[in-house]
Amino acid sequence: MTATRTILVSGDAGAPTVAAATALHAARSGHRTWLLAADDPHRTLDAVLGTRLEPEPLRYAQGLTVSRIDEQAAFRYAVGELTGRLKPALDLLGVEQLDPEELTALPGIARLALLRALPAADQDVLVVLAPPPAELIATLALPEQLARYLDRVVPEQRQAARALRPLLAGLAGVPMPAEWLYEGRTKAAAVLAESRAAISGPGTSVRLVVPADGHPYGELRRIRAGLALYGHRPDAVVVHGALPPAALASPDAWLSALARRRQEELDRLIAETDAPVLVTGLAEGTLEAVADRLYGDGPGPERLDPQPWPVEDRLAEDGLLVWHLDLPGADRAGLDLVRRGDDLVVGLGAHRRVLPLPAALRRCAVAGAGLHEGLLSVRFAPDPSLWPQG
Repeated sequence: MTATRTILVSGDAGAPTVAAATALHAARSGHRTWLLAADDPHRTLDAVLGTRLEPEPLRYAQGLTVSRIDEQAAFRYAVGELTGRLKPALDLLGVEQLDPEELTALPGIARLALLRALPAADQDVLVVLAPPPAELIATLALPEQLARYLDRVVPEQRQAARALRPLLAGLAGVPMPAEWLYEGRTKAAAVLAESRAAISGPGTSVRLVVPADGHPYGELRRIRAGLALYGHRPDAVVVHGALPPAALASPDAWLSALARRRQEELDRLIAETDAPVLVTGLAEGTLEAVADRLYGDGPGPERLDPQPWPVEDRLAEDGLLVWHLDLPGADRAGLDLVRRGDDLVVGLGAHRRVLPLPAALRRCAVAGAGLHEGLLSVRFAPDPSLWPQG
């Protein structure tokens, strides 16, 4: 079975149109395509498509199915799983369980619902109207973070279960905590592994949408750096709402000056990013016209694989090992580095990732770091007490 090509479309108000046009282009190219609204509280995608999206898949066009994530159903399922395991203890305590109709989705459940939806896709192409970039980056980081929390918390729960075992053994009908706890942990770990594989798979990419008139380039650099921190590079940047080329030669001095300024900004964007820059105008008409303007007859942008993070051996030259982390768009002012045991905590603005150190670097002390043109180089000096002698 061919792996699903997943495109996470994230950006400003133009993202719904770009997501719909991208999905329509894939379907017209002969691919079985699913368009999923994962973040559309105002149902903008519904207006773009001219139809109401529901959790149940709907055939929109030949080869194209559309739907939206049902946060409420996802929350009810999660609570049902938990209360089912806790039911004997809740009954013993006299706690009355909530009816499904009483449950209201908590903030953040949409992230979990999206992570569950990605591995379940069985189409050729999955196009997701994803959350705005900052929230999308947090979603992409979630499986790794939750997996780390599981590794930390469960051993503590194991000790608690052992301590409570003599007491609970005398209470009829109460399952031993270790049993259901580790069953739940195993299941959660498997779900997180599936989500992480879907996120980092070779067919998954992020497509950013920015306005032509918003001067978004500083913010775009921060978004690219946040994505790079978690191993993603945008496969394309879509600029929407651009003036037509004829505006450059307009007899209206104000319009021609505006068109030149916009063109200069576009040239700057193209120079600053290694991803393809696609442009769509103010009034392209139908979704088919937008798709043709963006992708033409070609397959569209492919995923750009992140650059490797190698460890450079400079022991012979200056007694150092240097870990190079490629973080395009990273700014020195927003950079934060902390060594914590065998981990390096890297912060870029609001985003933070705990990186396990390569084996050789665990026997070293941090000797400094430098950031140049998006390449973070962290220098490590061998610790004589830990480093092999001779």
